[in-house]
Amino acid sequence: MRADRVVRLRALAFAAACSAALWASPLSAADAPASAAAGSAPTVAADPKLEADVQELSHKLRCLVCQNQSIAESNAPLALDLRNQVREQLAAGRSKDDVVDYLVARYGDFVLYEPPVKGITLLLWGGPAVLLLGGLGWLAWRVRRRAVESAAVGALSEAEHARARALLAGTAQADVAPSPSESRESRS
Repeated sequence: MRADRVVRLRALAFAAACSAALWASPLSAADAPASAAAGSAPTVAADPKLEADVQELSHKLRCLVCQNQSIAESNAPLALDLRNQVREQLAAGRSKDDVVDYLVARYGDFVLYEPPVKGITLLLWGGPAVLLLGGLGWLAWRVRRRAVESAAVGALSEAEHARARALLAGTAQADVAPSPSESRESRS
């Protein structure tokens, strides 16, 4: 019991020492921009048209790490590298299509937010329409089947009408002759 308490006290002392060390040496304001700029691409290139092209392409390309953000929105290291690659290739004189083709060749169609329509992506593009048409077809079939079932149930014979009237009036079941479709098991 006492050894367990000593272990807890040592762990608490270690945690307090670590937090004190973190609070004692905060980053200075001069260090923050240097550390932030070390891993990120410059936000504005010397040429505003080049930067506009970089931003346009960056919004069309998917971050491979985040998968739900474009490389313009993501701060992942890979997204920063991809933005730098796009900027460097556009600055070197390559066209937007060449840059996109290079990234697709390297990472596949997944890097594009709007993948091209081809055999592999046909299900991706046509799947929602197929599901919608299938759902509407099933709904139409089900409504038609229900209408046929209710029409079949709605057509009562004269004997069944008489039995229903007798049950509603409260007369004994023995007074009314059972219908021919009624079996012995259902009467007992």
